[in-house]
Amino acid sequence: MEKQFILFCVTLVAVAPVCLAQGSSAKPAKSASNETAITDLETSAWEAYKNKQADAFKKLMSKDYYGAYAEGIKNLDAEVADMAKADLRDYSLADMKVVFPSTDVAVITYKSTIQQTSEGKDMSGTYNSGSIWVKKGGKWLEIFHTEVKAQ
Repeated sequence: MEKQFILFCVTLVAVAPVCLAQGSSAKPAKSASNETAITDLETSAWEAYKNKQADAFKKLMSKDYYGAYAEGIKNLDAEVADMAKADLRDYSLADMKVVFPSTDVAVITYKSTIQQTSEGKDMSGTYNSGSIWVKKGGKWLEIFHTEVKAQ
């Protein structure tokens, strides 16, 4: 009986890490990886806009992209046209948070601080910003963006 008990304890000690490893899912790491992918894509969109790289910007956007701003609603063509009129000198993105309502939809919110003029008008300030990204054909594309000046 004592041999069986010792064998049981040794087996339990040997198997416990395997059982516990199965209980902890790899999803958090995958989720963190997806969060990083979305924050990197959002930053890439800002960088393309700042550098007036219309083609690079369009590659990140869904064909049915829309943006909602104080001055109005813009489709992708209007957003790209405004890029040519804007001078985004500097920006920083902070407090980025990403949630995944489903496996192929990501919502990102953050604060953006910009130094920018558009058609001679100073747009500089801090904004509450948000974007929605969708996975189409295995590729993340931005489908919606909005920002409102923080008070």
